[in-house]
Amino acid sequence: MKQILDAILAGDSAAVGELDVPDHYRGITVHADDAAMFDGLDSKEKDPRKSLHLDDVPTPELGPGEALVAVMASAINYNTVWTSIFEPVSTFSFLKRYGKLSPLTARHDLPYHVVGSDLAGVVLRTGPGVNAWKPGDEVVAHCLSVELESPDGHNDTMLDSEQRIWGFETNFGGLAEIALVKSNQLMPKPAHLTWEEAASPGLVNSTAYRQLVSANGANMKQGDVVLVWGASGGLGSYATQFALNGGAIPVCVVSSPEKAEICRAMGASLIIDRSAEGYKFWKDEHTQDQKEWKRFGARIRELTGGDDPDIVFEHPGRETFGASVYVARRGGTIVTCASTSGFMHEYDNRYLWMNLKRIIGSHFANYREAWEANRLIAKGMVHPTVSKVYPLEDTAQAAYDVHRNLHQGKVGVLTLAPTEGLGVRDPALREQHLAAINRFRNR
Repeated sequence: MKQILDAILAGDSAAVGELDVPDHYRGITVHADDAAMFDGLDSKEKDPRKSLHLDDVPTPELGPGEALVAVMASAINYNTVWTSIFEPVSTFSFLKRYGKLSPLTARHDLPYHVVGSDLAGVVLRTGPGVNAWKPGDEVVAHCLSVELESPDGHNDTMLDSEQRIWGFETNFGGLAEIALVKSNQLMPKPAHLTWEEAASPGLVNSTAYRQLVSANGANMKQGDVVLVWGASGGLGSYATQFALNGGAIPVCVVSSPEKAEICRAMGASLIIDRSAEGYKFWKDEHTQDQKEWKRFGARIRELTGGDDPDIVFEHPGRETFGASVYVARRGGTIVTCASTSGFMHEYDNRYLWMNLKRIIGSHFANYREAWEANRLIAKGMVHPTVSKVYPLEDTAQAAYDVHRNLHQGKVGVLTLAPTEGLGVRDPALREQHLAAINRFRNR
C-alpha cells in the first residue's frame, strides 16, 4: 500500500497500474458474531464505537465489469450508522441474499462486512470488459450496484430487481484502503476538490438530486416553495443548494442558531429553528399534536407571504411525517427517503386524499442522475459540505457523531490520504469557490 500511496502522492498515475495490488488491506468492518450485541436497547443507546472494527482483510477477486480502487478518502452516511447498530436488520442478511445470486457474488457473503458508500481515489485494476476506465484514473464512486439482467431496470436502473446500495447491501465498501466497485459506479473526481471533499457528496448529493430535481422525484420547478427538513445536514444541505440553484424558494428547518447560520451562508433566507420555536409534533409516544402541525404551517405561510410548500423534502421520518403531509399545499408533493427518526410513519390521510397530495418514495439515484449531480459538483455549481474529517482509525467515533447528530453537513474520513488538503488538480477553479467549499468547516 505504501508504494501505491507514494505513486499517487507523486502524481505518477502510470506507475499505479504497474504496481502489485496487495493481498490484504485495512477496512472498517462489522462482524456477524456481533449482530445481537445491541438487542433490547433503544436505537439512541446503541453505540457504533462498540461494533465498528478496523481489520486487515483479504483483497477480493476482481470480476468482469469491476474495478479495484485505492481509496484516498471516504465519508459517513446514515447507512453506515444503521449497519453499525444492526437496524432495521443486520446487513449480513443482505450479503447472504446477494451471495446466492451467482458464483461471483458469493464473494460478498462473508462473516465480516467492509462498510462505506462513498469514496474518492485512484483506479488500481479493472476487470474484463471495462473500457471506460484504466489504472491511474482519479475517480469518485456513486453507490448504485445493479446487475441489469432484468428488463425492469432498463428504464430506470433504480427499479432493477437486483439493485443494491454498495457498501451497505454489498461488501467491500469505501471505508477502507481498497474498494471493489462495478465500473459503472465510477465518475471523474472533481479536479478542484481535495480527496476528502470529493468523497463526501456522492451518496447524499445524488440522493437529493433524484429526490428533488429529477422527474423520478419531485420534479422541482422555478418558484416552487420547498420545505427542507434538516437543511444544514448531509441531505438537506444539498437540497437547499439545488433549490436555490433551480430558482425555487427553500424554507429551511434547522435545530439551532448555528445551523440557521449555515443555511444563510448558502443563500437561504427563510429559516425555521424548530428548537427555538418549540415545535413538538408528538404529545407522547403514540399521539401526534395536530395543533403543532397547524402552528408550523402558519409559520411557513408567515415566511413565504401566504404560500404552503409545493414540495416537502422528507427524510427524518416518523417524527416529522405527519406534519409534512399536513403542511404541503393542495396538490403538493411529499418526497421521502430514509427515516432517521423512525421507519413507521403516521399521518392523517384526510389531508392527503382530500387535498390531492402525493407521497413519492425516492431511493438513491440512477447512474444518469448520479452523473448529473457529480457534474454540478465538478463545475463548482454545487459544493461539498464537509464539516469535519477523521482518520480511518477513528471511523467509529465519526459514525457515533453522525448517529448522535453531533455534526453538520458531512463527516469525512481519510483512508489512504495521510493529511487533509491533498488531491487538488485545478487550483484556479478552487480559488473561485473557496469560501463556499469551506462554509461548513469546523462547525
